Amino acid sequence: MKPPPFEYHAPASLDEACALLATLENAKLLAGGQSLMAMLNLRFLYPDHLIDINRIPSLCEITVHPDRLAIGAMVRQRALEVDPNVARTAPIFGETLPLIGHRQTRNRGTIGGSLCQLDPAGELPLLALLHDATVRTVAAGERRRTIPIAQFIGGFMSPTIEPDELVVGVDFPRWPDGHGYAFREHARRHGDFALASAACLLSLGDDGRIMKVAIGVGGIGSVPVRLSGAEAILAGSPGDPVTVEQASRQCADLEALSDVHGHAAYRRSVATALVRRAIAAALDRAAR
Repeated sequence: MKPPPFEYHAPASLDEACALLATLENAKLLAGGQSLMAMLNLRFLYPDHLIDINRIPSLCEITVHPDRLAIGAMVRQRALEVDPNVARTAPIFGETLPLIGHRQTRNRGTIGGSLCQLDPAGELPLLALLHDATVRTVAAGERRRTIPIAQFIGGFMSPTIEPDELVVGVDFPRWPDGHGYAFREHARRHGDFALASAACLLSLGDDGRIMKVAIGVGGIGSVPVRLSGAEAILAGSPGDPVTVEQASRQCADLEALSDVHGHAAYRRSVATALVRRAIAAALDRAAR
């Protein structure tokens, strides 16, 4: 199918893009287009205007700060996958990004587009939630906001941004050098949407006990979630098998969806196994 008719705009600056968003009715932003173009072709969306932000260079920067990794909204997923500074400061990206679709889609897909799409099975929203990332937005009149990712995720495919706001970047707080990390997911085939995914970051103290830990689960419900109960169980522990098993069982009470791909109980079971494996892999890396 072909998309419905729309008027195409290609702003060359943030100010121009914000002005278009503020004045045009029923407008959509075009970033990588990996989700938007399919939705247009299937007639799920009927925008009157399409604003292409691919010509705004300030949205394509990756900057490493002492306390955070700042990523422009238009940075391609493939660029994040191969960037040496990202690999050094946030190695979990290198494990996560190859799981997103296929290389052809990662060549075009952007981090800002993935976060705004908020697909329940999306890897990057889960990664942002795991890091307690913050999303930066801008609107006409130099109105700027910094939104914690937990507040940015409003619900099923629903970010909490206004129609005239444009996501310009995402800040990922840095974890200590030598921290443990792991991202695990289960899909029927490589590149398919994940039926469940789990991610873990942790750092060890001098005594070998878990000093700091973050655990997240995605793919099984309408939004990715942090396993705060599991984090509380692991914090301060040596990460022994009994404690890891107890932490992974916190998936039992998670919201889970049933569909043609899997029942809710199956998704919870898979998530439990993935959390267990992610914690074990993160512990192994931190211990090395």
